[in-house]
Parts: sequence; structure tokens; C-alpha cells
Amino acid sequence: MRIAYFDCFAGISGDMCLGALVAAGADFETLKKELLKLPVTGYRLFYEKKKLDGVAAVDFLVDMGPEKQPARSLPEIERIIGGSALPEEVKAKSKAVFKRLAEAEAAVHGVTPEKVHFHEVGAVDAIIDIVGTVLCLHLLGIETVYASPLPLGRGFVPCAHGVLPLPAPATLELLKGVPVYGVNTEGELVTPTGAALITTLAGAFSSLPEILVERIGHGAGKNSPERPNLLRVFIGRLQTSQGTVLCHTPDYC
Repeated sequence: MRIAYFDCFAGISGDMCLGALVAAGADFETLKKELLKLPVTGYRLFYEKKKLDGVAAVDFLVDMGPEKQPARSLPEIERIIGGSALPEEVKAKSKAVFKRLAEAEAAVHGVTPEKVHFHEVGAVDAIIDIVGTVLCLHLLGIETVYASPLPLGRGFVPCAHGVLPLPAPATLELLKGVPVYGVNTEGELVTPTGAALITTLAGAFSSLPEILVERIGHGAGKNSPERPNLLRVFIGRLQTSQGTVLCHTPDYC
């Protein structure tokens, strides 16, 4: 079984996921071609190779043009994804990530998921982050995703609703049942998009399982905390089903 293990020692975000997976071998040109199947416009994709604390990494960038992006509801986003010619598995998993995100936002704001209008994550760049990450896993032939426990920073973050404490309320809602730990770092280490991706796609949260490592990729973050702002992904073959893992859903326990 081919797996991806996300080592989230500095947190996780959508662009860090894409950077790590491209660094691990997901073909960038194929990714761009597949994403053109989405009926969205007003963006340009590129990436930069850089070094953070001496470690080579990929910084994935979604360049938004002058076109103003609307706040979108969950049904609108589901229609955008569902109406595309992307592989069915990619569409289903991408919609599941957005559904989980909508449910978290709904719980925070006291509305139904259908009434949630995404501001920060409804724009094209978040659609690219989510669908692109699922696409990369598909292109790499990943069957199962594992992840490390998640570090949580402190401070405040501006958003469409004002200034919120960190971790953001929607992020905390998404991380229910997931092993987390606090670190003495100012800033947002786990974004709502990153939390939605990893809690939807990961079957379990644990230390690195016994795998035959084939590839390693580092995705660069946009902030500069005290620790290297990198997301590390291991791609490899699972060697054993033994051991204890921490699960966020009974389906995996």
C-alpha cells in the first residue's frame, strides 16, 4: 500500500500541502492541466524553489489577478467541483473537504452548513489549494494518508468577521478528536484549510509508521516562526499494519 505521511512539525496549510507534494514528485504541469477542468478563472499558478534553514523546499503560489472573487456557499462550491471533468475520486474527496469545512464554520456561527458563505476559503485560491492537494495525492497514487499530531500557535488573526484568537474557532472545531499540542510560537500554524484537508484525508494521526520511504518533499510556508516553516511529506510503501495509532474518527479505530 502506498501512503503519504505528513509530518506537520511546523503546522499545515493548503499551499504547504501543495508545495510538499510537488517537491515529492507530483508533476506540476499535469496538475495545472487538470485544474483547468475547474470552471474558475482569475488565477495563475507557479512555484519557487527555496531553502529554509538550509533545507530545499517548494513554495507553491496562487497569483490572483485583479478579478474580485465572490464569497461562495457550499452548494456553489460543490457545483463548481462536481460539474468539472476531474476524476470522480478527486471530486468526491474535494467536496468532502469543503463539506467538513462548512460544517465547522456552521458550528462556530450557529447556522446550517448550506448557509455558510466562505470568505477567506471560498475564493479561487482556496479551491485550488483543496482540489490541487487531492489531485496531487491522486497523481502520486496515494492510497492512504497518515499525519503527525498538530502544533498550535498563539496570538490573533484578522478575518472577515474581525480579529479572532488563535487557533481560529473554525480550526479548533475541525481539530476535535485530533491529537494536538501547544507551542510557544506567535502566529497561525494550522489554518482552517490545512485543518480541513488533513482531518478529512488522513486515516490516522500517529508517529511515522513502518514504511519503505520512496520520496520526501518539503513545502514552504509563508510565515517565519522560530522553527523551520516547512511541511514534510514522506511517500512510501506501508510495511506493517501493527502498532498503535491515534484516530480522529471511529471508522479508523
